[in-house]
Amino acid sequence: MIGRGGRDLGGLPGTLAGLAGELREGAVSPVEATEAALGLIEERDGELNSFITVTPERAMEVARRAEREIRAGRYRGPLHGVPLGLKDLIPTAGVRTTMGSAFFEGHVPGYDAAVVEKLEEAGAVLVGKNNTHEFAYGTTGDRSRFGPVRNPHDTSRISGGSSSGSGAAVAVGLVYGALGTDTGGSIRIPAALCGVVGMKPTFGRVSKRGVFPLAWTLDHVGPLTRTVRDNALLLSALAGHDPEDPYSVRRAPEDFARDLGRGVRGGVVGVPSGFYFDGLDGEVAERVAEAIGALRGLGVRTRPVAVPLLRETLDAQRLVLAAEAYAVHAQRLRSEPERFDEEVRERVAAGEALLAHEYAVAQRTKLASLRVFDRALEGVDVLLAPTVPLPATEIGQREVRIAGREEPVRASLNRFTGPTNLNGLPSLSVPCGRTASGLPVGLQMVGRPFDEATLYRYAHALEQAAGV
Repeated sequence: MIGRGGRDLGGLPGTLAGLAGELREGAVSPVEATEAALGLIEERDGELNSFITVTPERAMEVARRAEREIRAGRYRGPLHGVPLGLKDLIPTAGVRTTMGSAFFEGHVPGYDAAVVEKLEEAGAVLVGKNNTHEFAYGTTGDRSRFGPVRNPHDTSRISGGSSSGSGAAVAVGLVYGALGTDTGGSIRIPAALCGVVGMKPTFGRVSKRGVFPLAWTLDHVGPLTRTVRDNALLLSALAGHDPEDPYSVRRAPEDFARDLGRGVRGGVVGVPSGFYFDGLDGEVAERVAEAIGALRGLGVRTRPVAVPLLRETLDAQRLVLAAEAYAVHAQRLRSEPERFDEEVRERVAAGEALLAHEYAVAQRTKLASLRVFDRALEGVDVLLAPTVPLPATEIGQREVRIAGREEPVRASLNRFTGPTNLNGLPSLSVPCGRTASGLPVGLQMVGRPFDEATLYRYAHALEQAAGV
C-alpha cells in the first residue's frame, strides 16, 4: 500500500509529485510503477471493489512507451508514466465503459472522452475503470451493477458516491490519482469519506465532451488524489477550452500548483453562519473547528459571513438534477425499467412529475445564488465549511440520526456540496482529521470562479500544518 507521503515497502514514492520527479530522473521507471499499481490492485481490490475493469496489457504497453520516451529525453511532464484510474462513466476507446449499469455491462465505446485525450497527451498510464454508483445517480456508492465499493478505513462502510471507486482506489494507494464526476458532490463526498483530496473545478473549466451525463448543467469532471499538490498537477493537465463542449469556457492554461509555496499568513477566510454548521455530527464539527484553528495558527484571519438562499439553492440543484436526469434516461425508463437498480429507477422516475415552470424558477435561483456567493466572498479569499455532515455510514444504511434528527443518508451526504454544483463555483475537499473510530473528515473550501489556485494554496497550507 502506498501512503500519503514517504515510500511504500517496494520503495516507490507515495505521492504523484514524488513519483514524477523520480520518473523524470530515471530513478524509477514507468514499467516499475505500473507493475506495482497492477500488483496492488490484484492484491487489495478484491476487498474494496474499487475497479470494474482493469487493463494490464494496455497499461503495460503505455508504460513501456513512456519509459522509452523519457529515456530519449522526450519527457512530457509530471503525469508521464504515472498510473491513474478513471471513473467508469468516462469513455475510453476499446475499453469497456459500463456506467455501473446493466444497460452498459458489455459496452465498449469507439472513442475517448476529452479528459482521456488530455491524460494520454500528458503520457499518463490509465490502468482501469473505477466503480461508480449506477449512472452516477447516488451519494453512497453502494448501488452499482458490480457491487458496492467499500471504504478502505472500514470495509463495512460506504466510500461515498458517486465516484466511489475513484475515492477508495486513491485512498488505499492503488493508483496515484483518479478522475471523478461531480453533479451534487460526487467527487467531494468520496474524497471526504475516504480521506483524500477532491476538486470540483469551476463549471466549464474541464471539458465534459464524451462523458456520460447525469445532468448537463450541473456535471463537472475533476481529480481525486492523496495530496493537494498532486491534485493541482492533475487539474493543470485536465483544464482547457474545448470548442466541442458547449459548456466549456475559454481560459488560458494555468499551473494550479504555482502558489503552493506562498503561504497564507495575512489571508482572510470566511466561515458561513447557519446552514453549513446546522445538523452536524459532533466529531465532524470538532475536526472542522480544529482545521479552522490550524489556519488561524498560520496567521489567517477568520470572518463570519452570511450566505443567504442556501436552502433554496440546494432545493434548486436537486430539482434541476431530477429534471435533467429524467431527460437523459426517459427512453430507457420507458423501454426497460427492470434493468435499472431499484433505487436509481425510483429517483429517475421521480423527475417525470416536475413542471416546466419549476425548472425555470430553479435556473433563476442559480443566478441569485451566484450573486449571494459573490457578496459572501467579498473581502475573503475562500469560504470554509464541512464537506459532509457525518462520517461514512454502513453499506446499505438509508437513514441516519444527526444532532437528534432522522434524515435520509442520501440527502444528508450532499447537503453541503450541492449548492456549488448549481452555481458552478470551484469547491475543494481536503482531509481535516479523523473521528475516534478512525473515519476521515473533510473540510470544504469554496472560492471565486476560476480561482482554483487560491483553494489549493489554502488547502496545501492546512495539509502541511496539520499533517493530514
